[in-house]
Amino acid sequence: MIRVEREHRFDCSVEAGFAYITDLANWPAYWPGFVRLLPGSRWQEPGDEAAMVVRLLGRDVELRMTLRRREANRFVEYTSRQAGLPDARHERHFAEDQGGMRYRLVVEYAPRPGLRSISDRFLVRRGVERAMRETITSLEARLGQQPGRQASNPTAGRRG
Repeated sequence: MIRVEREHRFDCSVEAGFAYITDLANWPAYWPGFVRLLPGSRWQEPGDEAAMVVRLLGRDVELRMTLRRREANRFVEYTSRQAGLPDARHERHFAEDQGGMRYRLVVEYAPRPGLRSISDRFLVRRGVERAMRETITSLEARLGQQPGRQASNPTAGRRG
């Protein structure tokens, strides 16, 4: 399994950050490559599905996500599927941090077999890391960051 993580501290309450990040109406403002949300998308209860179109490697790709767990102001877990990439499991962690919010993004996926494995181990991994950086940058503009308190600590590790 490939596991990619990134953590950042925002100058907002956990409640405000969680509400903003998990609200479908806000996704266009911070999701990298966002084109449009597809009708019927829901994101409140486990089993809900959201589908959107994102711009990826110069083309529009449909991304389908299924919400697995949602613990208010604490944790979100979902799976994603999109053509041309391995299926992935995502975690979003929210924690109180000295009056602000510590936000940790995690993506795990198994490289596909054959030659695609090389792409999945290197190119897909870089793409995930870039998307995490862009997400954090976009969220900074909306949620705030306390000056001098940068906590963007990328960690990427492998399991399995």
